[in-house]
Amino acid sequence: MSQADLFHVLLGIALLLAAAHGLGRLFVRLRQPAVVGEILGGLLLGPTVLGQAAPGLADWLFPSTGAGAVGRDLVYQLGLLLLMFTAGAHMRKVFSRQDSRVVVLTATIGMVVPFAVGLAGMSLVKSDGLMGPAGNTAALTIVVSCSIAVTSIPVISRILLDLGIMRSALARVVLSVAVLEDIVLNVLLSIALGMVAGSSHSVFGLARTVHAVSGTGAAVYYAAASIGFFLLALLAAVLLRKIPNGRAWRRPWDSVAMRTTVVLGTSALCLVLGVAPMFGAFVVGLLTGTTGRAGTAATGPTRTVQDFAAGFFIPVYFAVVGLKLDLIHSFSIGFTLVFLAVACVSKASSVYAGARFAGRRGAESLDLAVALNARGGPGIVMATTAYDVGIVSASLFTTLIVTAVLTSQLAGWWLERAVRDGRVTPAPDTRVDERAAARSPSPAGSS
Repeated sequence: MSQADLFHVLLGIALLLAAAHGLGRLFVRLRQPAVVGEILGGLLLGPTVLGQAAPGLADWLFPSTGAGAVGRDLVYQLGLLLLMFTAGAHMRKVFSRQDSRVVVLTATIGMVVPFAVGLAGMSLVKSDGLMGPAGNTAALTIVVSCSIAVTSIPVISRILLDLGIMRSALARVVLSVAVLEDIVLNVLLSIALGMVAGSSHSVFGLARTVHAVSGTGAAVYYAAASIGFFLLALLAAVLLRKIPNGRAWRRPWDSVAMRTTVVLGTSALCLVLGVAPMFGAFVVGLLTGTTGRAGTAATGPTRTVQDFAAGFFIPVYFAVVGLKLDLIHSFSIGFTLVFLAVACVSKASSVYAGARFAGRRGAESLDLAVALNARGGPGIVMATTAYDVGIVSASLFTTLIVTAVLTSQLAGWWLERAVRDGRVTPAPDTRVDERAAARSPSPAGSS
């Protein structure tokens, strides 16, 4: 890489990072998710704003090809992997036997119904304007259905922290349901990405070896690979919990270098197996949280990795998401409003029904319905990943991002009102500690 190319890469990343942090902090002060400001920072530098005001400057700063694009995309991909690792690592033990009935019913109904709505909707509408260059209808259907059913753990966690209700009964149920949903939907997304990768001539690894590159065979292979990888990871977590926590065993693992190496190495292994690398990073984070001490915040090497990712890679990732948005040429207000209505009604009503069947009161069920309607980081990840591999069109990509942002803001506004009205209260003597934790730097604030 020449010095001119390096200058180009560094300048572009510096501008994205500055815009993401500046607007992210502003939105936090406005009691809004930081991710909204980070995306807006990229939006201002992209075709929507700078591209309209000074198209030549926008193309020079953020070219679509060449060394500048390659360097930016590398940071973007690393940001995605570390975001998924962070999301997985935050999933420490939140389950309680007393909530088992409401968690199981809410998670099951809250996933199955919206997913079925997505399947039915895709069978009724013409997919020409929604489909990306990959031209894979099955993968498109899975992504749209998952986008309707998904819940954001990082965003809802940050909202709960900011309001001082992380240890409330509502928060316990919300996080338990969200953990189950994100695991299932990440498996489905991994299958969709594998199906698209298998249909291209550039496929490599085990899928190419067993000739699972198209048709039903490819779908079966990628489903088996994604589920098998996750089950093996769970088995590894169980075995690691049985190993005595002696200093000799913990020393190699308890280092920033080793944690980062495992994330990148596992993601690379996933590419060979035909599993989405982001799913590999998510599972490593999940394994880290599972083998850690239940109910505690991330500390040591894990916290170091998360803090650096939250300060650099993850904000750049979300800024690039905004950079990809084109609200001038690839935004249909009518379609977005319809999709937003269908997604919110199907998700919220199914969660409400699940909570009511489990015996929860109407007001509490409604709070759960709105909280679990937040799509935030996972919704954005699904949209951008599907867009990058050509599953969804630019117009649908924009709709999915707008839906993720608006549903997250709605959840924050609703829960703040619930706390103010006294419907949701923290456990005794926890409000001060949780607000202090919310004020500290946290990866959850970026996603």
